[in-house]
Amino acid sequence: MSDNKTRLLKTKQHFKVLDGLRGIAAIAVVIFHFMEIAVPDYTKSFIAHAYLAVDFFFCLSGFVIAYAYDEKLMQIGVGNFFKLRLIRLHPLVIIGSIIGLIAFAFDPMSNLYHVYSGNILLMFLASCFMIPYPLVHERYFNLFHLNPPTWSLFWEYVANIIYALIIIRLKRIPLWIITVVAAIALAYESHRSGFLGVGWGGDNIIGGAIRVAFSFLVGVLAYRSQWIIRSNIGFITTGILLLASFIIPFNEKLNWFIDPLVVIFYFPLLVALGAGTRSGNTSGKLCKFSGEISYPLYMVHYPFIWLFMSYVETTKPTISEMIPVITAGTILLIALAYIVMRFLDIPVRRYLKLKWVNKA
Repeated sequence: MSDNKTRLLKTKQHFKVLDGLRGIAAIAVVIFHFMEIAVPDYTKSFIAHAYLAVDFFFCLSGFVIAYAYDEKLMQIGVGNFFKLRLIRLHPLVIIGSIIGLIAFAFDPMSNLYHVYSGNILLMFLASCFMIPYPLVHERYFNLFHLNPPTWSLFWEYVANIIYALIIIRLKRIPLWIITVVAAIALAYESHRSGFLGVGWGGDNIIGGAIRVAFSFLVGVLAYRSQWIIRSNIGFITTGILLLASFIIPFNEKLNWFIDPLVVIFYFPLLVALGAGTRSGNTSGKLCKFSGEISYPLYMVHYPFIWLFMSYVETTKPTISEMIPVITAGTILLIALAYIVMRFLDIPVRRYLKLKWVNKA
């Protein structure tokens, strides 16, 4: 490979605060999933809107992908782009599937493994290859039961493919038009479903396409339009602003309106703020750690949510008994995410990039 192509394949410098925000969103998702089991009634949950973190991820992804590849995708080639995205994303898809299989098979408080043992190979392969396979009706009919968050990775892959084949060629006016159309579709889906916590199950899969369509597109549009708000508010303030969107009280009558308002207007604003603000030395290190563990945390936590659900169904603990479990569980999952990142994900990605891409 030529020196010029090697240079093009190098990753651009990250937006530190955006990395930090990604970590905050991932931790919020973990707490939200615990709380879904502990307090199933969203109106009683203190973090009921953290399902919107996925829309923030999609918006952030569109912005970062456009930043990283708009100017060099044609030079490195679509094939190398797909390889780089697979290397970045797929090792943790496989790792999460393996953890999910182990947790499913050895859950001491559930017999679901025996009920679905005849389908376990298909479940595992579907999870590894991200082929939607909604099967377990007893637990919400997820597209990927072994590791439910894989649903958003499925749509992330779709968005990346469409970006490389179509979006990369779009001029600003056509991009604006399809983004506005996607915003209208998003508002309609929210009105139809009552909220935007859709896309993860066999009975709401289309909602995922609508969610990624708008948020990814507006992220690309934000970068290409240079919606970067220069400020000195820093990571902590920006992080508080993001958290504020997750702790909005859930109102069944108004939620259909609140969700698209947050996703269409507030999240692009936060991305613009995060891209334009600076982090100090201490917050910079926090942003780095937060960004690094965000994706591993997102992709390894849910099998342990299933174990928590089995515990709740079997022992019927009180909320005061569950709080220490949720607190300790969140901390331990962050530690696990770091271990997985440090000793599995990074070495595997480094090896694949060296052997697969640089020799292309």
